[in-house]
Amino acid sequence: QVYLVESGGGLVQAGGSLRLSCAASGRTFSRDVMCWFRQAPGKEREFVAAISGNSGTTYYADSVKDRFTISRDNAKNTLYLQMNSLKPEDTALYYCAAGPSIVRMVDHREYLYWGRGTQVTVSS
Repeated sequence: QVYLVESGGGLVQAGGSLRLSCAASGRTFSRDVMCWFRQAPGKEREFVAAISGNSGTTYYADSVKDRFTISRDNAKNTLYLQMNSLKPEDTALYYCAAGPSIVRMVDHREYLYWGRGTQVTVSS
């Protein structure tokens, strides 16, 4: 059984920081693309950031570029998202996802494995 379990969410004031983690189990994800999506109430699921398996190349949504950093520790089968300079519009449920064959990283339908999410709330 494959599991992705997110942690690290919480309530933070605007300008603050949080570090999300996603612990994977059940298979090795070292070759998979891993990513973060988020979904705010009443909105579509939105791509946040992704990291490739082999080269570790990173990709970001324009809205989080230069504020968020995605990283992975393949030895621990864990994905991270460092979020700095948080804004109220970053408030959402953040999901970790992974998949072995990703063509369009921003398309949530391409990802095979998903966590249940961790809530991030940024107060103004």
